Amino acid sequence: MSTGTLTIDLDAIVANWRALAAMTRAETAAVVKADAYGTGAGRVARALAHAGCRRFFVAVAEEGAALRETVGPDVEIGVFSGHMRGDTDMIADLGLTPMINSLDQLTRHFESLPGHPFGIQLDTGMNRLGMEWDEWAAVAEIALSQRPVLVMSHLACSDEPDHPMNPYQLDLFHQMTDGIGVPRSLAATGGILLGPDYHFDLVRPGIGLHGAAPYRGRPSVGLALPVVQCRDLAPGEVAGYGNGWQAERPSRIATVSAGYADGIFRALAGHLVLWHGDTPCPAVGRISMDLVTVDITDLGEDPEALTLIGPQQDVDEIAVGAGTLGYEILTALGARYARRYAST
Repeated sequence: MSTGTLTIDLDAIVANWRALAAMTRAETAAVVKADAYGTGAGRVARALAHAGCRRFFVAVAEEGAALRETVGPDVEIGVFSGHMRGDTDMIADLGLTPMINSLDQLTRHFESLPGHPFGIQLDTGMNRLGMEWDEWAAVAEIALSQRPVLVMSHLACSDEPDHPMNPYQLDLFHQMTDGIGVPRSLAATGGILLGPDYHFDLVRPGIGLHGAAPYRGRPSVGLALPVVQCRDLAPGEVAGYGNGWQAERPSRIATVSAGYADGIFRALAGHLVLWHGDTPCPAVGRISMDLVTVDITDLGEDPEALTLIGPQQDVDEIAVGAGTLGYEILTALGARYARRYAST
């Protein structure tokens, strides 16, 4: 074994989707952008489609094109970036549904693909994507006359249930959309957890499919890293670039095959722990591009592999050490890992 093994639990992803769907009366879609957060959009989407999911969302048209090839023609694929210049042929040929973000995109869509399905994205305060109030007021009548399949917005602070931005955006979304007679969507994973006032007609879980914060469901991934070499260090000897760690006792050090090129960020140095069963093994020294050194002195044996993500430690716990989010840890898991899909 020369690379780490990333295990993706498709049953866990389906179970999380079903659990989130059970929290709402709205239709439950699935967000599989960024290759389903690094877990493989094709395999994940096929499992969810088999479980009954009929609508998926991706970030850009190229992701939608790849997804269409794997899931076939019978599901809807929404594109958050909308109808970008150069996307027309992909949108038309592969039956993608752009979420229109601006007057320019609306004009492009109506002129190049009249009658083709589309959605509308509104900006309710996040200032990232979507039409603001004045722009929407100017085009709402003509846009709605063409019967969009969805009108949506995105919450900025839904992972903080008590944040005042949540009710502010909810109120603004109501003001911009009440009475339009078109299906509406405001909630991703965090919005689902905020309760039914935020659910409208469609919810869009993404990170929640993987059991990561803000929804703590069944973790979808495990990661085992192979041990390349073990060596003994005497007190005073050092390990890693820059003499980043010095042994204070006779120590046994394992070098594992993974590094920052594989999503194990350098910022984790001093915080990273790997596991052998229930025994923690702290990483020592700097994290390099392809290798991490680990103190296995207290293990009493030389393991063939050590676990980075597993029952003892999930992506959110690793993220704390890096000062980031589980989203970033999950999506950064590198292409060099051998991927194994587990499903009953």
